[in-house]
Amino acid sequence: MAEITTLDSFRVPIGNQEIELQEITHVEGGMPMMRLRIREGRRFTIFDLDPNTALRWAEVMRDWALRNQATGEGQ
Repeated sequence: MAEITTLDSFRVPIGNQEIELQEITHVEGGMPMMRLRIREGRRFTIFDLDPNTALRWAEVMRDWALRNQATGEGQ
């Protein structure tokens, strides 16, 4: 059994996809996971990420966003 806690939920302005970030905690113990759910109409794409993968993904996304925000691109 797992406990699921929503961390954030928002819509993407271009494309209108619904993004939901959840923490998955297993009652039996084990590694906590981050679940990324992307909803496009009736279709869902779900990624379950371990902490190291989530950190790498976050770092790359942050670097890209900061680089493009400064130049006005990617908006």
